Amino acid sequence: MAEAPEKDDETAVDVAALEREGDVAADYIEGLLDIADYDGDIDMDVEGDRAMVSVVGATLDDIIGENGEVLEALQELTRLAVHRSTGNRSRLMLDIGGFRDSRRRTLTRVGTDAAEEVSKSGKMKELEPMSPFERKVVHDAVAAAGLRSESEGEEPDRYVVVHPAE
Repeated sequence: MAEAPEKDDETAVDVAALEREGDVAADYIEGLLDIADYDGDIDMDVEGDRAMVSVVGATLDDIIGENGEVLEALQELTRLAVHRSTGNRSRLMLDIGGFRDSRRRTLTRVGTDAAEEVSKSGKMKELEPMSPFERKVVHDAVAAAGLRSESEGEEPDRYVVVHPAE
């Protein structure tokens, strides 16, 4: 009897499902933009294990909000719309006007700078409260610098603590 080929369900990414998430999200966002009378082009992509939807174009500051609060809310609403349509929980990432990309670069620098400071001082450093997206970027930057970090506190005041090398 022949053995079935091994499947690595942990690492398999269903690109078609992620593209469907992106399509549903793009339709939802396009509807919201029409209702709010905003212009913008929508780009979709798949990065790693998540769908990425970006809105680019005219001035979109109002739908980003101060420090990205409106963007975060729109992302959650879009994820709910995707869940309603597909029946699956979505990890979709929404970006508007390049805000997340710019924020990612800034936060990478924050994580790298904190890691350098902790390496020199030998003392742990607590950072300001951040969203889950922001904390992930900082954790990745700290890990790339060879140090350990963890999140502490309760939402919405959850923050990153960078620890010295052991």
